[in-house]
Amino acid sequence: MKKEQELKNIVKDRYARIAEQGKAENASSCCGATAPSNKVYNIMMDDYSETNGYVEDADLGLGCGLPTQFANIKKGDTVIDLGSGAGNDCFVARHETGVEGKVIGIDFTPIMIGKARINAEKLGYNNVEFREGDIDDMPVSDDIADVIVSNCVLNLVPNKQKVVEEIYRVLKPGGHFSVSDIVLVGSLPAALREDAEMYAGCVAGAIQKSDYLQLIEDKGFQNIKVQKVKPIVIPDDILGKYLSQDEVINFNKGATGIFSITVYAEKKGTIQENPKVKLSEISTANTCSPANGCC
Repeated sequence: MKKEQELKNIVKDRYARIAEQGKAENASSCCGATAPSNKVYNIMMDDYSETNGYVEDADLGLGCGLPTQFANIKKGDTVIDLGSGAGNDCFVARHETGVEGKVIGIDFTPIMIGKARINAEKLGYNNVEFREGDIDDMPVSDDIADVIVSNCVLNLVPNKQKVVEEIYRVLKPGGHFSVSDIVLVGSLPAALREDAEMYAGCVAGAIQKSDYLQLIEDKGFQNIKVQKVKPIVIPDDILGKYLSQDEVINFNKGATGIFSITVYAEKKGTIQENPKVKLSEISTANTCSPANGCC
């Protein structure tokens, strides 16, 4: 397997190209990274079109779940989306958090950040911002987020433990995350496991489901729940580009499973409600009146 930075560069380069592809091409391939299938129109993504806050221009046909559906976002929350792309999940989260809250999207692909910012400007969303950076070294302060969401991104990061540590760092005590991602049960054939396209396609970089959940538990998260499980079936016409016909048959008959899972967990502690200031509590010293000579 390639080194960490080399894998990151592969993903960054590939996702710069994916950003310019159409939704249909991305949806009918493995996260837009492989050639599209002629047999299956949607391999991984879930349909957002009926979701409140959905913005069609921000939907690139990527992702493997719908984490915002399970994220229990409340009015006034600060939400961070990891791997925010063109802003799809951020705009759905913004519908939930309202104008009172704040949404921060983080992505390490400059062209994705550019697309997301244009979308936010078109919508006039002043409380949604997009920051360029790695999700294993987030450009945000400690204890800032009420909720973190992510859709099919952690599998693309070589050091998943570091991402989990960063999630813990930036969540407020009592905050929680809901993350959709690709995991494995069983071993991939070497031809898939070592292929750069399949890494960028969210498959080769996936780890075992049990290991994924253990990373979350080991960091100290609590109330860990698998909210949704969805099998991912790679069409034979895509598998055939990497495997022989016999290998495709054996893979399809074998015990290896590729799954999209949506996982929820909470950081220990008690989240503090944002204080609501009453007019009666505002000091008259800060009020303009003839008595204090400011008017």
